[in-house]
Amino acid sequence: MRAPLILAVETSSRIGSVAVALGEELVSEIRFSGPLMHSVEIFPAVRDALDRIDRIPRQIEQVYVSGGPGSFTGLRIAATLAKTIHLANAAKIIAVDTLDIIAANVVRLTPNCSLSPSDGQILPADCNRIAAVLDAKRGQFFIAVYELAPQGRSTDEKRDGKDDGLWRKAIPDSLMTISEFHGRFAGRENPIWLLGDGLVYYKDKFTADGVCYLDEEYWSPQANKVHLLGWQMALNGQFTDPLKLTPKYLRQPDVTLKSH
Repeated sequence: MRAPLILAVETSSRIGSVAVALGEELVSEIRFSGPLMHSVEIFPAVRDALDRIDRIPRQIEQVYVSGGPGSFTGLRIAATLAKTIHLANAAKIIAVDTLDIIAANVVRLTPNCSLSPSDGQILPADCNRIAAVLDAKRGQFFIAVYELAPQGRSTDEKRDGKDDGLWRKAIPDSLMTISEFHGRFAGRENPIWLLGDGLVYYKDKFTADGVCYLDEEYWSPQANKVHLLGWQMALNGQFTDPLKLTPKYLRQPDVTLKSH
């Protein structure tokens, strides 16, 4: 069966990116040149990614977007692009949870919708719980927690990169302050390992007993992971109704009404 041409878009966080795939195979990815360049660089990046494989926007059959939580403006840009391509091409759309995308930097979605260790990534020996963190502004953070099921989780297996355990989302996307996070997770015997762009300016404030950090190279959501998770959702028929595609902000943007 012919593989569909897929566009994956990640604009939920500071550094955006787009990727192009033919079915399961990722064939092109472009990362934006700097923070918050989504509106300026998204269309040239899409064009360049397609040019690399001699394709045009009219041929896009599926669009996978980071659906939030995240930047209000960035999410709106991706949603608008997806709806535009749907109207032009009848392309199918999938919205992927942004915190799952971040977690996928170190654990991988499997067909049964659990998570397993990502290819090539060996987690620290005592890592059986991670939290993906995004800045929600006003002293709050979008946080989701993922835990490893106990089966198949020996220290030797982890060190050898042969862990066959499954990661599951233990706490869904939630708004928390740092003090609320510490109240639930700090000082526990079982450490929690953090990743995500929400740590860029606030890592020191999250620091506490039992709170550890994965390497910064795994913090940012990426378009290739939007494709990775989106493709698994597509195989399960989890497409989004274009008319109901609404990014998950968890909070609405601040709006100031001018008085006359």
